[in-house]
Amino acid sequence: MNPRPKPKLLALDLDGTLIGRDLQIRPRVLQAVAAARSAGITGCIVTGRMFQATLPFARQIEFDQPIICYQGAAIVDPSSDEVLQHVGVESPLVLEISKRVLEDGMHLQLYANDQFYVEAENEFSELYARLSGVRPVRVDSLLEEFRFRDATKIVVIDRPERAQAYAETLRSLFGDRAYITRSFPEFIEILNQNVDKGQALRFVATRAGIDREAVVAIGDSWNDVPLLRAAGFGIAMSSSPPELLEVADAIVPDVLHDGVAEAIDRFVIA
Repeated sequence: MNPRPKPKLLALDLDGTLIGRDLQIRPRVLQAVAAARSAGITGCIVTGRMFQATLPFARQIEFDQPIICYQGAAIVDPSSDEVLQHVGVESPLVLEISKRVLEDGMHLQLYANDQFYVEAENEFSELYARLSGVRPVRVDSLLEEFRFRDATKIVVIDRPERAQAYAETLRSLFGDRAYITRSFPEFIEILNQNVDKGQALRFVATRAGIDREAVVAIGDSWNDVPLLRAAGFGIAMSSSPPELLEVADAIVPDVLHDGVAEAIDRFVIA
């Protein structure tokens, strides 16, 4: 059996992996990321977040590779704000999905130009705003606002048990035309069918001239399955759902127990 190549690129999910719901990077994790950089390993954040909600964390850990945001729908150079790739959901499908979601009485958010739009501010928009640090743009009608406008992504928010069931409803209706995944238990995220974290990671690695085998990725949720599959070595947090644990090459403690630091110590700079 050939030894695993020396890692050259570290790809980190953000929420639930690098930060918890307190939105803080723990000191031991900061130290481990700094040690990886000192060892010559470059890094990128791979998240479902908006770019503006991700940039402060990328700057804090001093990652210089492009930021993969919106589950891979947008890839942005953090040094210049240049959008290297953007793949949105086309307006006709946005309207079709949105009409169904609104008819079902679910909370809907649509995204464009690194902003998110709602018809009403409520507990669900407030949850998203608190976690992202971004306030919504309220409009009278999302259908009118996006009648001739593509969306970077579509998000439906509800309590975890309802979100899980409604995600399956949406997959049965639109799963052949859109990529439907979950990040937080409350969130259902709907994107262009050609988008996921894995394809975006391949884009960044290829741009950096790094082979797949030299990429280590760490994640914690359903949307990280493509991410771990695209890496040469995939690591799941212990808090991950079974679907992610099944594809992981290794499992580390959860975010509250500095799992990223342990992953870096054991599998990146060991």
